[in-house]
Amino acid sequence: QVQLTESGGGAVQAGGSLRLSCVSSGKDLSLHAMGWFRQIPGKEREFVAGAAWHGGGGIYYGDSVKGRFTFSRDTSKNIIFLQMNDLKSDDAAVYFCGATDTIADLREARVDYWGQGTQVTVSS
Repeated sequence: QVQLTESGGGAVQAGGSLRLSCVSSGKDLSLHAMGWFRQIPGKEREFVAGAAWHGGGGIYYGDSVKGRFTFSRDTSKNIIFLQMNDLKSDDAAVYFCGATDTIADLREARVDYWGQGTQVTVSS
């Protein structure tokens, strides 16, 4: 079993920045990809950014966040990050981290483990 715990959400004005963190504990040897997702009420969970856990391959981003958000990871500490710059009102959502077997599954939000989510609020 794997537990994912997000932190770093909060309220920010449009144009501001936030940095989210997600710590992974436990072990599941089938997991090879981790990333960030977001969801607003009434809509499906949307892929934001992610990558293979042990490097190799690229980092993938959702179209709406390219150039503004940056995904990174510290495999020695089992943490992934999401640096969010130039936040817009459309970025307001609950942000989740997720872990799954493949990058393809990650990008389709076919996730085995989810964190509890952290709220990001953007005021204009």
